Amino acid sequence: MSADVSRPNTRVGRLAERARSDAGTIEAILDAAYVAHVGVVVDGAPVVMPYACARVGDELVLHGSTLAGILSTVASGARICATVTHLDGLVLARSAFHTSMNYRSAVVHGVARVVEDAAEKAQLLDAFVDRVLPGRRAALRAMTRGELDATRVVALRLDAVSAKVREGGPKEPGEDLLPHVWGGVIPLALTFGEPQPDATTAPDVTLEALG
Repeated sequence: MSADVSRPNTRVGRLAERARSDAGTIEAILDAAYVAHVGVVVDGAPVVMPYACARVGDELVLHGSTLAGILSTVASGARICATVTHLDGLVLARSAFHTSMNYRSAVVHGVARVVEDAAEKAQLLDAFVDRVLPGRRAALRAMTRGELDATRVVALRLDAVSAKVREGGPKEPGEDLLPHVWGGVIPLALTFGEPQPDATTAPDVTLEALG
């Protein structure tokens, strides 16, 4: 996977010093994501919808119902834009203008391919399950042919991709550094809560530690 930053739709304009084009950073941002927001033009109007996502090799894989209208447009060969954003902290400056957020984001442009082969589709859907919880797929039954037929899977190559990262504390002029006003960063992170088994789960069945 290589980020082609020469393409107009992958070039970071404002605050270009925050741009990241190395594969390691881009892959880490995508690998930490559970949801990508997918934008596409449908009947002349822009539409953005969230979809579960998983990076598999050099592709960002998305899936949904075969009845989902936006995925039908995606599958027809329309150009799309998929974005992932992680909010890492609130950056509190001593002025509203310099108050900001720390984040990691990636944007992928292109035309997605439709996964038609049943074996490949099952493999990619298995990757989704293990993205939700590593190792979970091994405990589940195999997908039925009906379930595979009801699910559309598309894969977007990571050819036209860019990333942007903001980190660190507030960046503000010296005259704003008032010691009687709190300044700094409030970290934010996505964390797992305590698992809550449903009524059909046997009391002696436990879930492996989340992490």
